[in-house]
Amino acid sequence: QVQLVESGGGLVQPGGSLRLSCAASESIIRINGVGWYRQAPGKERELVATLTRGDTTIYADSVKGRFTVSRDSTKNTVYLQMNNLKPEDTAVYYCNAELQVTTWAKSGYWGRGTQVTVSS
Repeated sequence: QVQLVESGGGLVQPGGSLRLSCAASESIIRINGVGWYRQAPGKERELVATLTRGDTTIYADSVKGRFTVSRDSTKNTVYLQMNNLKPEDTAVYYCNAELQVTTWAKSGYWGRGTQVTVSS
């Protein structure tokens, strides 16, 4: 069964950068649209960035100008570049994507998440 796998999280100092990746565990046709979410302890999961099938990007106000979502279609991988990180960005980050698994079949998937900790 296809899974979404995130990677790239870790511990970084305030002002630092990380790049998260999200890829399908098996061969697929393409990633249609994707949303990057995060959930901090005691808080609800929030949508921070969206990349539509047509490559339109949408960002939450809290990350606008600092985060960039993109895709590499040749690798069927999406990325979340996070710059100028702040302690309030600390959370588990998840990708949620619609995968075109075959020509006729598509479905939504969640990754298991990757921890991002911003601390000095």
